Amino acid sequence: MMFAGSMVALVTPMTVDGAIDFPSLEELIEFHIGEGTDALVVAGTTGESASLDHGELKKLVHEAIRVVRGRLPVICGSGSASTSKALILTRLVGELGADAALVMTPPYVKPTQGGLEKHYLHLADGADVPIILYNVPSRSACDLLPETVGRLSAHPGIIGIKEATGDVDRVKQILELADDGFEVYSGDDITAAAAMLAGARGTISVTANVAPALMHEMCDAALAGDTTHTAELNARLADLHEALFFEPNPIPVKWALADMGQIPEGIRLPLTRLSDTHHLALREAMRKAHII
Repeated sequence: MMFAGSMVALVTPMTVDGAIDFPSLEELIEFHIGEGTDALVVAGTTGESASLDHGELKKLVHEAIRVVRGRLPVICGSGSASTSKALILTRLVGELGADAALVMTPPYVKPTQGGLEKHYLHLADGADVPIILYNVPSRSACDLLPETVGRLSAHPGIIGIKEATGDVDRVKQILELADDGFEVYSGDDITAAAAMLAGARGTISVTANVAPALMHEMCDAALAGDTTHTAELNARLADLHEALFFEPNPIPVKWALADMGQIPEGIRLPLTRLSDTHHLALREAMRKAHII
């Protein structure tokens, strides 16, 4: 299964005491299906994957797949600083029925390009689920370079990359170096429209949590090559793209969803509730996008 369009990097709803709120998760998934979201990405950065233990991850993925019932693809985060742990998690999400695993570059340990290549090949050889690479140097402290991506794209189990540097030229570079059929997805909402117009097949989006219908429409326009309509829609979203990163993700987006009544206010330490100083500006960005 190949993926395209607006793929939401789904938050993990939590109660005020930090427990996963599964009834809210079900409501949130139904909201996205109704609004036209093209795929769900569960247990990624926005889903606070770093705070989930093994049992929570298993139940979260199981419940998401159960609720979706095949109505749209479910992609699950399974990265780790440890290759052996990443393999365990990648196998797990595959066994649970995920359509693909999204595997972040190993954070903190700073592997070489050779180490990154061996890491991903080990996962692709050892797990029976398609793998989407995830390059986010701002969080992982390592950068999966286009040349390395090009080599990895030759593996039939590695089907694409979420490229979160915000560098549109890099999207073009990767597409030039990668094997046919290998897809690039934007991981940066601010530059997602430009990335899709340059050849990316969609975006794994934080903004889509709060503006799913608008993000879906914008992605459709960009993938159709309609530059005028893409620019019009992206202009409505521009302030929201920025406001959702006033503080580190997912702090602003969880606050926005709670303010909309979509989820409770729960978030796990060391993340905290959005500072009061940002509330008015974030609400104004939501109004500009016609969300509230």
